Amino acid sequence: MTETLSTLPPARPRSEPSAALWLSVTAVGLAAWWIVYGQLQPFARWLVAALPVEPGSPLAEAIAFFVYDTPKVLMLLTLVVFAMGVVRSFFSAERTRALLAGRAEGVGNVAAAGLGIVTPFCSCSAVPLFIGFVSAGVPLGVTFSFLIAAPMINEVALGLLFALVGWQVALTYLVFGLAVAIVAGWVIGRLKLESWLEPWVLAIRAGAVDLPVERRTVVDRLRAGVDAVVDIVAKVWPWIILGIAAGAVIHGWVPVDTIGAIMGRGAWWSVPAAVAIGIPMYSNAAGIIPVVEALLAKGAALGTVLAFMMSVIALSAPELLILRKVLTLRLIAVFVGVVGLGILAVGYLFNALFA
Repeated sequence: MTETLSTLPPARPRSEPSAALWLSVTAVGLAAWWIVYGQLQPFARWLVAALPVEPGSPLAEAIAFFVYDTPKVLMLLTLVVFAMGVVRSFFSAERTRALLAGRAEGVGNVAAAGLGIVTPFCSCSAVPLFIGFVSAGVPLGVTFSFLIAAPMINEVALGLLFALVGWQVALTYLVFGLAVAIVAGWVIGRLKLESWLEPWVLAIRAGAVDLPVERRTVVDRLRAGVDAVVDIVAKVWPWIILGIAAGAVIHGWVPVDTIGAIMGRGAWWSVPAAVAIGIPMYSNAAGIIPVVEALLAKGAALGTVLAFMMSVIALSAPELLILRKVLTLRLIAVFVGVVGLGILAVGYLFNALFA
């Protein structure tokens, strides 16, 4: 028996999938992602139409919102976290921090806010990018500048504002919306609150790269993206479901007439009241601007309405629920406080300029 065993050929090491196979699977996955993502809205419409609910009713609107936004945000989260995992394999966390530290942090706030303009995401859709930036070690203030600007300022919002209330208002909204995103992010960055991130995020930020950057192969980089998805998405998805469910309920039953009555001209408390009302709500810029038009038609003050709009799309409760998985309650309170003060300032300024 000993001789027989000794004559057996040595066991072959298990072969790893080739780079070509990894690239092929990745390409097929991205193509499938694109096809499915493009069908989410038609599917939501079809499903609501097939259900025994009255078309256009609050229940139908809430169901359509949830059915569309849940896979949309989860798919965005998966794609962005995968991409950030691949990018992170090229740059260590230490290098990223060094690149954006010191003076570069102010430049980073401007760049992040500018990036937010060209990414027409609602607040919950911007959160995946925020999580990717934070996990990759980008300074906290810079990531907040992006998180504020992405939903609040984009070409859709500016185009609709231009069509409804004129270019002066659209331009002023752009300037002051950018100012809120840049200044709020810079202030949060100056406070040095990175230690207020959740422990699992700190662990990712502090984690060393397994292989030296220059020795990583294509397979290593793609695997890093997959590992990031498994690690981060598994921790965040329940909060996303909870946040979108809350947004769907509010989206279907929010009383526009009551809001309009509170936002009348001349009351000093109307701006903070509008912000307080807007925070529990959830919508993207394109969805809230028709409400803005309706409120203005009912005589609400422009600054008050725009403060309401900013709070809905930059400080929504569903967004804060999702962020809770990444940020401690103390850091969320600082974020809401700093951004809220900026929104209040913009609201009062608009009321003064366009009285």
